[in-house]
Amino acid sequence: MTVLIAYGSKRGGTAGPADMIGGELVALGIPVDVHPAAEVRSVDGYQAVILAGALYNARWHRDARRFAARHRAALQQVPVWLVASGPLDDSADAGTVPPVRQVARIAQDLGALGTVTFGGRLTPDAKGFIASAMAKTKAGDWRNPAQVRAFAATVAEQQTTV
Repeated sequence: MTVLIAYGSKRGGTAGPADMIGGELVALGIPVDVHPAAEVRSVDGYQAVILAGALYNARWHRDARRFAARHRAALQQVPVWLVASGPLDDSADAGTVPPVRQVARIAQDLGALGTVTFGGRLTPDAKGFIASAMAKTKAGDWRNPAQVRAFAATVAEQQTTV
């Protein structure tokens, strides 16, 4: 059983948790393919999918949204989990952050087994008008590897019961 992890990210911060989830699942004996969502042409052959996307202004990354729409019928037939990364503070560590409206709607539409929001990352040298302005006060890395590993363990456990 191979799990697809597809992710959408503008500045690479979501690729990190996607790779961490993949590494943890592999360590637990589950084969994984990790790819940018925009590059995935088919979900055929995968027994489960984790779709991750960065959050920008409470919106899930466009590549994640498009992936969900493009593969909707297939995703409704396999176990799916949705991941968001983005809060630029420790709120994701302080407890469960509810999914943003877009993620909640897509999760319901796909029948996702779960959603999770991880802390995000913004580098001090972020490019773009908004990102560079935010980086002056919000630069940092709030991705929590222990939280990501715990999520992956939950996915692995649920995969054995699905």
